[in-house]
Amino acid sequence: MEFTDAFKQTGPCCFSPDSRFLAIAVDYRLVIRDVVSLKVIQLYSCVDKISYVEWALDSEYILCGLYKRPMVQAWSLTQPEWTCKIDEGPAGIAYARWSPDSRHILTTSEFQLRLTVWSLVNTACVHVQWPKHASKGVSFTQDGKFAAVSTRRDCKDYINLLSCHTWEIMGTFAVDTIDLAGVEWSPDDSAIVIWDSLLEYKVLIYSPDGRCLFKYQAYESGLGVKTVAWSPCGQFLAVGSYDQMLRVLNHLTWKPFAEFMHISTIRNACNAAIFKEVDEPLQLDMSGLCLTDDFPHNIQGNSPENVAEGNSRVKYKVMDFPISLPSQKPAIDKPNPKQGLGLLSWSNDSHYVFTRNDNMPTILWIWDICRLELAAVLVQKEPIRAAAWDPTCPRVVLCTGSPHLYMWSPSGACCVNIPLPNFVIYDLKWNSDGSCLLLKDRESFCCAAVVSMLPDSSEDSSDGE
Repeated sequence: MEFTDAFKQTGPCCFSPDSRFLAIAVDYRLVIRDVVSLKVIQLYSCVDKISYVEWALDSEYILCGLYKRPMVQAWSLTQPEWTCKIDEGPAGIAYARWSPDSRHILTTSEFQLRLTVWSLVNTACVHVQWPKHASKGVSFTQDGKFAAVSTRRDCKDYINLLSCHTWEIMGTFAVDTIDLAGVEWSPDDSAIVIWDSLLEYKVLIYSPDGRCLFKYQAYESGLGVKTVAWSPCGQFLAVGSYDQMLRVLNHLTWKPFAEFMHISTIRNACNAAIFKEVDEPLQLDMSGLCLTDDFPHNIQGNSPENVAEGNSRVKYKVMDFPISLPSQKPAIDKPNPKQGLGLLSWSNDSHYVFTRNDNMPTILWIWDICRLELAAVLVQKEPIRAAAWDPTCPRVVLCTGSPHLYMWSPSGACCVNIPLPNFVIYDLKWNSDGSCLLLKDRESFCCAAVVSMLPDSSEDSSDGE
């Protein structure tokens, strides 16, 4: 892994879908860099500080959300003279996103009064009244032909199906929810999953024509679903709940075929490996040095202890069973308790899924769906801030707000010490081809060139550098 120098950033950063460019927000400016050389390709000036950045799917256009203004500005990478500015006036703008055709921008007004579709081709606009959420509640089919938009009126939740060609409403149906939390098309576009954190039935599966195919209830009398994720193959639906359980449903009967519990003490995990982050002080071999009589002995810092002081590294240590894992007891008298699966993601081959139980914030669990067992547990010293799968292979990287990067693959786990002074990783992102990793500090970023993952070997890689 090779690291670039650190560059300034003060806001969102993201790769273009074709992995060629990197967009960086620096106060009022949007900087476009080449991913390979990090040379500045384009520089755009906005009218206010940039709150959000998103590329169009064709990587030709990019939008900047200036939510404090509130306003949206869009730019073309191939036509520098082309600009677009969207202002909703008193309604304001709470969120903006691209449509799959890269020629329309969808904005949600403040207080969810309306969702507006703006055309970049003929400047026409279409309104959808009362969207349920600002940034959530909208999902597009894989082919980009239809959109499912959640709305709420008369104290009921609805799903509006829109044609992404004409942006006409093709159909509307009510859904059996009390407080709809999210909506997502299945990868094969044959079903729509809807989840509710309050209703008796926590997960509901609908067909595009509004027929309810299945209702799933994991338990009663408690907060329900927190996270939902389709596997890339479309055969599995992972459901993370506030009861600290991961449940995996199949797409044929919509019934769960696996349940995984996040327990505080692991007594026997079969083939699972427990990797714990530990300090590894820098050791200096002084045996080969010889001091002469005229060498000054009163110089500070000549001892190995002083040389090594302040210089430390970390590594993973493979732990034995049984092992007790650190956990926190959530406050029962406060809203939104830090409990349940707040982080859930599938590997690109649908073989693995990782989870983070929010009342065990320093632990990343990796589950093997093919073998229906725990594959690995990563125990960190600090709470996990971000984790992401390599888009090309079953390899996950994570960060904890430390100057180290952590990585796991089926062949083992390793800790990477960042060779940049005072650089602390708070967030990370992969580009689409898995060749580059974006690492973000508070006000700077760097990129890491990542080599392709080698085939699994029998060698122990738990103490990787």
